[in-house]
Amino acid sequence: MNLDDYRGVWVFIEQNDGKIEGVSLELLGAGRKLADKLEVPLAGFLLGDGIKALANQLIAYGADQVYVIDHPVLKHYRTESYMKGVISLAQNYKPEIILYGATPNGKDLASAVATDLNTGLTADTTMLDADESNRLLEASRPAFGGNIMATILCKKHRPQMATVRPKVMKALVPDSSRTGQIIEEKISLKEEDMRTKVLQIVNDVTKKTNLADAHVIICGGKGMGDLQNFQLIHELAETIGAAVGGTRDVVEAGWLPHEQQIGQTGETVTPKIYFAIGVSGAIQHVVGMKNSELIIAINKDPNAPIFDVATFGIVGDAMEIVPKLIEQFKSLRTEKGGEVSYA
Repeated sequence: MNLDDYRGVWVFIEQNDGKIEGVSLELLGAGRKLADKLEVPLAGFLLGDGIKALANQLIAYGADQVYVIDHPVLKHYRTESYMKGVISLAQNYKPEIILYGATPNGKDLASAVATDLNTGLTADTTMLDADESNRLLEASRPAFGGNIMATILCKKHRPQMATVRPKVMKALVPDSSRTGQIIEEKISLKEEDMRTKVLQIVNDVTKKTNLADAHVIICGGKGMGDLQNFQLIHELAETIGAAVGGTRDVVEAGWLPHEQQIGQTGETVTPKIYFAIGVSGAIQHVVGMKNSELIIAINKDPNAPIFDVATFGIVGDAMEIVPKLIEQFKSLRTEKGGEVSYA
């Protein structure tokens, strides 16, 4: 393998029913920085059925080129059909870096492509950089239970690939004046050759907490002591119209369902305001919330690591402080006629 044959930074653009997933736009922002550092074009590649119209949106978000494979067999995601499309593109154009969102589909596709191309893949990356002198992608993620950050390199194989968690990177502000190149690719796919068939799409309509879109999150940690004390987290959240999250210890204790866990093995969130109450601030948790706009920490341990990332910190007993916050917020709501705004 001649590594010099590979050039360019590519981003897999995940779409569902013609709507681009937010993590793909975030990766275009991260990819733009890598491409500029390596002095190469940034490309997005898009697979689906009837999706060519999405290409201009990707150029506005930073792509120089958009590769489009539009085919009826690609209407719904399937590993086999999408893998064939991506491998065809990678073999024809030889990008040196390919980024995928760490979504269920993104992780499934990236692992299948890496296996077929006999290259490396760093999963659940939280930081990206590039060594321009050696043209190496520096993909970093927590390791050894989150006690260290490991930077993983793929020195001998191309393309270098990584999956990146949603809400970790920042999308660029779209610029409709940007121009770019849209390249339509053809691929030979037949439905009868597919080993899996999509029989029905069933949407989950059960009501679940959507932490990813919450403007304000109240996160409680094991420092709340017990389930009864943890009800203060729910009461504060209800008072100010916030979502409730928890650390891994809280979920393992059964105080919250897994879908409300924040951190390395849970959700990554970027709210406007993040309350970390009784949260020590282990790196496994911090990687999931450090990009919040405003972080308010309450912990009785003045040396708790959470204070290192907090915008404001309160040293004290949460069981004394939180009831006072609830009382104050209720009073403010009464004065404002019950309205809550986080604009």
